[in-house]
Amino acid sequence: MHQILTARRLAPDVKLFEVEAPYVARKRQAGQFVIVRIHERGERIPLTIADANPERGSISIVVQGVGKTTKLLNTLEAGDAVLDIVGPLGKPSDIARYGTAVVIGGGVGTAIAYPTAVALKAAGNRVIAIIGGRTRDLVILESELRATSDEIHITTDDGSYGDKGLVTDSLKALIHAGQPIDYVLAIGPVPMMRAVAETTRPHGIKTVVSLNSIMVDGTGMCGGCRVQIGSESKFACVDGPEFDAHEVDFAVLSQRNAMYRTAEARALEAFLAHPEKDCERLPHRCRLEDFAR
Repeated sequence: MHQILTARRLAPDVKLFEVEAPYVARKRQAGQFVIVRIHERGERIPLTIADANPERGSISIVVQGVGKTTKLLNTLEAGDAVLDIVGPLGKPSDIARYGTAVVIGGGVGTAIAYPTAVALKAAGNRVIAIIGGRTRDLVILESELRATSDEIHITTDDGSYGDKGLVTDSLKALIHAGQPIDYVLAIGPVPMMRAVAETTRPHGIKTVVSLNSIMVDGTGMCGGCRVQIGSESKFACVDGPEFDAHEVDFAVLSQRNAMYRTAEARALEAFLAHPEKDCERLPHRCRLEDFAR
């Protein structure tokens, strides 16, 4: 079991957890993820490692409560535990000294982009962050990105904070102003990542996206996370999750992500009607573990 050390709400239905996972914390690199299972009958879900503290033996994950499992996870607090954490999985981000790197996060995608922004800055890049959300409440990790970025732009769909518009509007403004851009990382909803790819394509700017495809085992065995990259089929869990945005078939990605939407809606409905059935399966923390250490 993995104890939750801290739990903090970032936005409505979005929480930041610091969880015990010492082996993952020591090995993790920017861009990698873990597979989490809350209890013995729970599903396995992929979550990006937003940060790690090897000395404390912990990793940080950001969870947006959308489906049954993420909503169940967001009911937990410090002192609770999850049953399994497997990782670090996936290929690390390709960190190099590009020059000027623009890191774009949409909604909870900001948490996925953050560790790569830190790594890009450490590699000597000038980092420009663009973060967005539908409203002010959904803009997350602003202070963390300000601390690691040379420049930051904030957008909201409704204009309640920052500039009114989309993250691509800020990206277009930078390009049209003659800002030299050598590398772009975009993480967020599929339509946003596709729009970023189409914005940078005419300018030949190297652009990378982290794909949020459906995963089960995270080791390339199930084939659930298959994505189309150019003329090849790849597995997001072992070949990614980051890919050249100009090669991604976003139409196929959207179609595959929608395959289980009806089943997911039914599972969520059943959980909301009787949450106690899952809550009673949550692992307790065995006090004998303290003595075993």
